[in-house]
Amino acid sequence: MKVVITGGTGFIGRMLAKRILELGQLTGPSGEPEEVEEILLFDAVAPAGPLPGLDERARVETGDISDRDLVFGLIDRDDISVFHLASVVSGGGELDFDLALRVNLVGGLNVFEAARARESTPRVVFASSVAVFGGSSMPKCVGDTTKQTPQTTYGATKAICELLINDYTRKGFIDGRSARLPTVVVRPGKPNLAASSFASGVIREPLNGETCVLPVKPETVMPILGYRNIVEGFVRLHEATPAGLGDDRAVNFPSLSVTVAEMMAGLRRVAGNRHLGEIVEQPDPRIEAIVATWPTELDSSRALALGLPVDTGIDPIIEAYIEDFVDAPA
Repeated sequence: MKVVITGGTGFIGRMLAKRILELGQLTGPSGEPEEVEEILLFDAVAPAGPLPGLDERARVETGDISDRDLVFGLIDRDDISVFHLASVVSGGGELDFDLALRVNLVGGLNVFEAARARESTPRVVFASSVAVFGGSSMPKCVGDTTKQTPQTTYGATKAICELLINDYTRKGFIDGRSARLPTVVVRPGKPNLAASSFASGVIREPLNGETCVLPVKPETVMPILGYRNIVEGFVRLHEATPAGLGDDRAVNFPSLSVTVAEMMAGLRRVAGNRHLGEIVEQPDPRIEAIVATWPTELDSSRALALGLPVDTGIDPIIEAYIEDFVDAPA
C-alpha cells in the first residue's frame, strides 16, 4: 500500500514517516494489514537536505495543496492511506485570513475529494487541534462532545474539516479520523508562526544556550503532549477499528496540563549541569489573546479507551528531546 503524508517534510510528518517505515505495515482499505511499499511526503517547500531515518520507500514531492489536480495526482491508488497534516498555523492564520482559507479549507477539501474518488474507502487521518474550542461558554475541561466555538481562523478551519471528515465517513466515501491535538512539544529547529511556539521555545532555546523571549505569563496553563506520543497516537488512531470510533470521528488526544513555570522547572531538573540560556518575559498581547481562547484541560477518555498514549509528566518529554535532538550524534 501507499501512504501519503501532507505537510510531510515538517517535524511531525518526518517522525511519522520514520515510525511507519519501522512498522512496515498499516491497516489498508481492505481492513487487513498491508505492507507499506511507498510513503510520499508532500509539502509546500522542499527540505534543505536528506531526511534522516527514511529509506528508499520514502520520497518527497512539493507543491500547492490548493491545486486540486496536483492533490488528485498524489492520492492515485486504491490501496492508500492519508495523514493530512498540512496547515497554516494559528498565528499565521490570524495574519493572513485568505491564505488560511486556501490552505486549510480548500487544501483539506482537495484531500478529502481525492480520497473519495478512489475505488476503495481509504483511511484519512486529519490533524485537528484543541483550537476548535473557545468562546465565553467554554467549560474548564473540554471533551469530545463540547460545543465548538473557535476564536481563531485556524480553529474555525479545523472545526469545518472535522465536520467534513465525519460526513464523508457517514457517506462511506472515506474512513476518516480527526486527531484533535494539544500543543506538541518539544519541536526542534526555529520558532514558527504558531501562537503556541513558545511552549517548545522555552525548553529548546535554553538548551541551545540561547535566550528565549517568553510572550506569555509563566502561570499560563497549556495542555501539551510530547512528540513521541503524538506520532504514536497518529498511528494508533489510524489503526483503530471503525466500530470503536463510532459516528464521531474527532478524538481529543491525551494531554498533560502544565503551566509554563512548571515546564521551566522541569527543564532545570532535567538539564542538570548544562549551561542554559536565559528566559526573558516579554508579554505579547497578540499571542496572549490567542492563547487565552484555548482550553486548558482536556477530557481524553475516548482516546485512552482506544489505546492512545499519554505522557506521565514534563520531565520525560524533555528527556526524550535531549536524547533525540540535543545529545544525538550529528
